[in-house]
Amino acid sequence: MTTTLPSLALRLRIFIGDNDMHKGRPLYEVIVEEAHKAGLAGATVLRGLSGFGANSRVHTAKILRLSEDLPLVVEIVDAKEKIDAFLPLLDTLIREGLVTLERVEVVFYRHNNGKKR
Repeated sequence: MTTTLPSLALRLRIFIGDNDMHKGRPLYEVIVEEAHKAGLAGATVLRGLSGFGANSRVHTAKILRLSEDLPLVVEIVDAKEKIDAFLPLLDTLIREGLVTLERVEVVFYRHNNGKKR
């Protein structure tokens, strides 16, 4: 199956914490799994080194505070219609966090068609 993206798409960014859970599972894993089930083009999870959110508590990866709840960002880029259809599910999964949408220009989206390098 070949996935194509329109040249103008949306980037969905989900800002959550490393310790956020959904029914005993890491929330970021659930979001990625649900995005895959929904047929979205892809999802990437990025771990932040430091950050703070609505509660103004700073989370950091400094050596003495490795057990802190580090920030995570899940990014998904796809057509507006597909992102819009995914948002209601996302709303049921996230108890605390920030979700943003941005218009993006897709330059290219490629895969190797299953060929070995």
